[in-house]
Amino acid sequence: MMEAAEIPFLSVFQLSELIKSRQVSPVEVVEGYLDRIDRLNDRLYAYLTVCRDQAVEAARQSERELAQGEYRGPLHGVPVAVKDQLNTAGIRTTCGTPIFNDVVPDADATVIAKLKAAGAILLGKLNMTEFGTTSLSHAFDTARNPWDLERFTGGSSSGSGGATAAFLCATSLGEDTGGSVRGPAAWCGLVGLRPTWGRVSRYGLRPGMWSMDTIGPLSRTVEDCALTLQAIAGHDPNDAYTWDVPVPDYRAALDANLAGKRVGVVKELLYADVVEPEVRDAVSQSVQVLAELGAQVEEVSIPLTRHANTISSVLRVEAPTNYRELIRERLQEIEHDNRIAYLTWSLTPALAYYKALKLRALLRQEVLAALDHADVLVMPTMGTAAPKIEPDPIIDSKAATNRNRAGLTTSFSLASSPALSICCGFTSENLPIGLQIGGKPFAEQTILNVAYAYQQATDWHGRRPPI
Repeated sequence: MMEAAEIPFLSVFQLSELIKSRQVSPVEVVEGYLDRIDRLNDRLYAYLTVCRDQAVEAARQSERELAQGEYRGPLHGVPVAVKDQLNTAGIRTTCGTPIFNDVVPDADATVIAKLKAAGAILLGKLNMTEFGTTSLSHAFDTARNPWDLERFTGGSSSGSGGATAAFLCATSLGEDTGGSVRGPAAWCGLVGLRPTWGRVSRYGLRPGMWSMDTIGPLSRTVEDCALTLQAIAGHDPNDAYTWDVPVPDYRAALDANLAGKRVGVVKELLYADVVEPEVRDAVSQSVQVLAELGAQVEEVSIPLTRHANTISSVLRVEAPTNYRELIRERLQEIEHDNRIAYLTWSLTPALAYYKALKLRALLRQEVLAALDHADVLVMPTMGTAAPKIEPDPIIDSKAATNRNRAGLTTSFSLASSPALSICCGFTSENLPIGLQIGGKPFAEQTILNVAYAYQQATDWHGRRPPI
């Protein structure tokens, strides 16, 4: 019999096989995770709300269904957690701000409903930066990185990164606007996928930036990421911007054969000034692994990627439009960095926004043109490993500049294309490094296959954080 303390260290796939064969029960699984949350969350600050009673009852129901031969699929009985930006019926949804401490939605977001329909069990709601529109500053306690408790997890899906990396849930959901799934994945040593804009319903998601927000999974393996995406993808009548296109069986289609696959290395991002030498070396070595696995590798140029963060920063005028009433009536309750940012973005001239939209269209054309000659594009996810939680990025302008420029994720957000981060090594301080793999719209399967081949050929994902 498996020890309860060992259950959280299983992958989703391993766990699902044991649950399906009734070698472990969903109740045992949930209790194992809740015990670990009890022991570690006060050091990690990954969860804002733990749904203890609801999770235990859901586990009992899951067990009853198994006894009756009602198996829902590979997520049946698997404990998951979600960023507190997603509405959950009867459970508070703060969006990372005490202003919404008493907000309790009446209905689940579509992705929550889909997870439940797939048999997953919700453990709780995860920490995040306020409103999801800043990458590091928290209105609640700052989420801590399990690889080093003095460092950031990345944002804005900070708790999703910390909880998944520390084995406080089997898999999780985050939300990626400019890189808020991929950034935490890189800094926490995970697999994090931003799907194509419109692949996953945003109904019930509290908005950050309407034109870029995307819900995606953070998992410990590519296989687990595929299983999680499978559960949440698809057209939703409640979200007019979801595409009515077929959803593949992502896990069943995983293929480690890279023979003939064309991999383009984006030189503007690999050799960017913000990419530290250890990161560049790790990414270069990972590209070599892909070549040894049979991929055809060549450098490509996408000039406008150098300016992606600048373009995105102008487009963030969209963010304060979601909270105009709060800005007018409760401004001092908004955290300092968001307060300044929202006021600044509110003053952005329409001509600047219009120019940024045109530049976005040009960048998207460049990205898609590069993908005409490559199956995937690769580059670092973040130019640095996770920084320490110091000092205040608003007070220390140099710290703010370095942190804000560290992300190399925005190009795919602007292009509305899918992209994934996977761990490709560690720094000399034992901090994870992320390789980013991007592809054509709705080419999630291609990205997952390249990542799967890489993960099968390496053992970075097998390391456990010291916590």
